[in-house]
Amino acid sequence: MIVSVLKNVWSALIILRQCLIFRSMENTLWLPWIRGFEAYLLLERSLAGNTIEAYTRDIGKLAEYLGMQERNLGPADVRAEDLTTFLAWLNELGLSAPSQARLLSALKTFYKYLLLEEGIKDDPTALLEGPRLQRSIPSVLSYDDIQAMLVTIDLSTAQGQRNRAILEILYACGLRVSELCDLRLSNLFLDVEFLRIIGKGNKERIVPIGADAIKHLNFYLEGARKQLPQVKKGHENYVFLNRRGARLSRVMVFLIVKEAATQAGIEQIVSPHTFRHSFATHLLEGGADLKAIQDMLGHESILTTEIYTHLDTDYLRETILRFHPRNRRN
Repeated sequence: MIVSVLKNVWSALIILRQCLIFRSMENTLWLPWIRGFEAYLLLERSLAGNTIEAYTRDIGKLAEYLGMQERNLGPADVRAEDLTTFLAWLNELGLSAPSQARLLSALKTFYKYLLLEEGIKDDPTALLEGPRLQRSIPSVLSYDDIQAMLVTIDLSTAQGQRNRAILEILYACGLRVSELCDLRLSNLFLDVEFLRIIGKGNKERIVPIGADAIKHLNFYLEGARKQLPQVKKGHENYVFLNRRGARLSRVMVFLIVKEAATQAGIEQIVSPHTFRHSFATHLLEGGADLKAIQDMLGHESILTTEIYTHLDTDYLRETILRFHPRNRRN
């Protein structure tokens, strides 16, 4: 409990510090470029709002660092050596390797934007290399664990009808939590068993949905959702709503998943993304084509999808014995 409170306080302090950073930048050379960078990411790169916020926050960290060094440098004045010492400073502060990699990506994208806008002549990030990241094996649930979570939900309540539909869709379609929260009634094509999903970068894909998920989704749509006293203006087209008739938040979906896992007696940490990992892993174990899984997950590169080839050794052994010509059984 104390740890949770401290984490919330720390998060609030970080947000406050970020506000102060941008306020202090109002009369510097940074703010106009950062505002233009935000527009570039939104209009030309079509990045998600969370990504845009993270990238601009990372550029703000660089401006903060230079201010701490009492060096009144604008974006065009920064050299590779400045960025190298900045990254070393972040490393000394204990910033994780994934966070450092994302921050470097933000810097490279920012200076690419400056080149396009002719704000600089040379890119100071050209020779910078990020930390090497180890590809961790994703955490997955067994089919029995997922089934145990589903049956813990009380379908006699409106909230239970909604939560069961949420878990069914997460597992049946492998959606990201943001895609689930943004799912619209106008993007449901249940008569032909498909959903239209708008993923990262506003990229559209069509995802099949199974009979069980359709059954529970219809149960929610015809029951609990219609029983809401009112739907908040502007939220009428969202599929999943809270009790106040507003679009369901990401945090609420995390809590729903966590509560179901606790009720099912599952000790491992379970999140909405665990359902996405389980969706892909179970498809692969069942013999699905990796390219098809890539398309359903909305991965831009198949290298991202290849992480799901972490099958257990018994399955791999059985595959070799069945299909390799030198080992094939009669």
